[in-house]
Amino acid sequence: MITVEHAQYIPGVCNIGPEERRARRMVGWLGLVITVVAWVLLAYLGLALMWYLVIFLSASLSASGFIQDRMHFCANFGMRHVFNFGPEVGDTDAVMQREFWAADRRKAIRILVYSLLWGVLTTGAAILLRRFF
Repeated sequence: MITVEHAQYIPGVCNIGPEERRARRMVGWLGLVITVVAWVLLAYLGLALMWYLVIFLSASLSASGFIQDRMHFCANFGMRHVFNFGPEVGDTDAVMQREFWAADRRKAIRILVYSLLWGVLTTGAAILLRRFF
């Protein structure tokens, strides 16, 4: 695990600092709230299965935010070859070394896959449990 003392760009390991991590954490909480509210509403209203796409999207968003915070790594930044450890969210610096790009891309794809998998599992659980409501 990366500690505050190691808040520096490390290819495929760390590309965001405390402010960016805080922003990712907020996205995680927002996605979680949307997921729970959508799950309750869908169960209560008994809407068609296609509406469970809302759960998939919000659960994936939530997982992405929390995973990026935990891994100290922004998937979007990894794909765009940038990083940010400054106080301004979104104010990035370029990764100039092309040999670092592949490691960042691999980490970004791994975060995306984990997030989508969490969305699938959450949606599957919601669909299976809807029979009990």
